[in-house]
Amino acid sequence: MEATNRINRRLMRRLDGRVAIVTGASSGVGAATMQLFAREGAKVVGVARRQAILEQVLAKVEAEDGEGAIIAADLSVEDEARATVAAAVSRYGHIDVLVNCAGVGYAYGDVRPGSMDPIDTTSSELWDEVMAINLGSAVHLLRLVIPVMRQNEGGSIVNVASISGFTGLAVAHTYTAAKGALINLTRSLAITYASDGIRSNVVAPGFIDTPMIEAVIGMFDDDALRWQLSPMGRPATPEEIAHGCLFFASDESSYCNGSVLAIDGGTTAKGA
Repeated sequence: MEATNRINRRLMRRLDGRVAIVTGASSGVGAATMQLFAREGAKVVGVARRQAILEQVLAKVEAEDGEGAIIAADLSVEDEARATVAAAVSRYGHIDVLVNCAGVGYAYGDVRPGSMDPIDTTSSELWDEVMAINLGSAVHLLRLVIPVMRQNEGGSIVNVASISGFTGLAVAHTYTAAKGALINLTRSLAITYASDGIRSNVVAPGFIDTPMIEAVIGMFDDDALRWQLSPMGRPATPEEIAHGCLFFASDESSYCNGSVLAIDGGTTAKGA
């Protein structure tokens, strides 16, 4: 039965023959996306800063007969982004999909106090640091990957932003600014590079049950509050967001370009 299931999965795979770079692949949405893409036939290069955890994710990929590689790199540093793209091309010859998922969120305030504050109490140093991680890492990779995709006559760029990029927050102003910039940058990419066969789209999650919001995820335990946070009364799983990334990476979204897909359980639909 297991052998039959494996054969069926191979027959139905949506990313066969494609090479994908997935950033932030050591945990959360990035890890779920790396595993899902591999199950769908892609050769996946997972990138994050933590080598040991990346190895655990790769082991899960390989346990399901997937193929991939991992690169430990700080993509907010341009030279490390350049080395990452060079290594991916050297190993697989081309890049078909780029998923920019690397970033920090609410929990980063515990690591770097003040980094998730309103703007008037966020230092210039912390502002630049969060912007470098959440926006700069994507910018570095886009500069490097777009020429590779153009040479390959096409590709799909998926930028993982947040509904906070268009709704705003009372805190975490650096986070919301970076995510808002990523959304509008994606729209510009869509206009500029469509003629090269490169599609650019955004997945904008709401609350996700990941370590990034571990400090506040307990709000969903309050039976009154959870319905205010999401009409579905729960956060998303990382896998639910990964399926949005898969849609944009695959031919199923062949006429999606500059699209923003909110995966938020209806949070933005309900408004205030």
